[in-house]
Amino acid sequence: MRIFIAGATGVLGRRMVQQFKDKNHQVVGLVRDEQGKKTIEKLGGEGVFGNIFDAESMVKGVREADVVIHAATAIPTKVSSTPADWEMNDRLRREGTRTLTEAAAKLGAKTYIQQSIVWVARPADDSFFDEKTIVEQPDELYRSAFDGEQIAFEAGAKYGFNTAVLRCGGFYGPEAAHTRTFAQGLLKRRLPLIGSGEAVSANLHTDDAASAFVTAAEAGRRGLWHVTDDDPMTIRDMLFEFARKLGAPAPFRLPLWLARLFVWQGVIQFFTRSTRTSNRLFREEFRWSPRYASFRAGLAEVIGTWRSEGFATK
Repeated sequence: MRIFIAGATGVLGRRMVQQFKDKNHQVVGLVRDEQGKKTIEKLGGEGVFGNIFDAESMVKGVREADVVIHAATAIPTKVSSTPADWEMNDRLRREGTRTLTEAAAKLGAKTYIQQSIVWVARPADDSFFDEKTIVEQPDELYRSAFDGEQIAFEAGAKYGFNTAVLRCGGFYGPEAAHTRTFAQGLLKRRLPLIGSGEAVSANLHTDDAASAFVTAAEAGRRGLWHVTDDDPMTIRDMLFEFARKLGAPAPFRLPLWLARLFVWQGVIQFFTRSTRTSNRLFREEFRWSPRYASFRAGLAEVIGTWRSEGFATK
């Protein structure tokens, strides 16, 4: 198959390019500069210049594709952010989805795959949820992701291609900016445990996220699936395990009432809200399973890669 990926130079995108090539698919990645083009070509794909907000520029460069994947994001990497920091990410999820689905139709794609996040469907009471859970009012931080899902499904109905939405758990991996930020914070003892740490996190190694997109592309089905690892962990267990494997001191505890005085809302939510969901439907329908069943299992790969690079050493 010929696969077109918007977001091919990102942490997830690069892994997708590699995994698609390993399975003998042709891969075309949308790029903005020569460095991005070189990155894709080094992985064995073809880099084409285009603008995700301009369907014609993408069609001109790509020409045709069997599968189109939207994996482009602009998530802020700093710990504390403002609504303005999220504007580009929101635009990519809304306007970017509109133009990319339009391009998919013009490229003759049979399947369009949208990257989303499980948090869009998290209930207000943090109870268990799955693909059948009705999304009533997504949190403001995740509303654009939910809007992108709706735009993608509407485009599939309009243009006649299969739309697949993969709601992923929290990414982590050796190249992921947030994973690196957490490691540095633990090593410098600047990353506290906020509150009790009993909130449950649904995680996903970036290698497993990429394999899920490859699986969905090859299946060519329409639908909505949650993609996470098998074993959600509490935030407390995650941080203490992370610190132990890094050889960092155990994180100190910051009372929730104190954190609320000066810590950004998004960080507070990460530490205090549970994401209780499952990959059961995706596992059963695609016979897929993650290589790293839990955050604990994936940490060894992450830290091993860092050690070889000289990153996060004491």
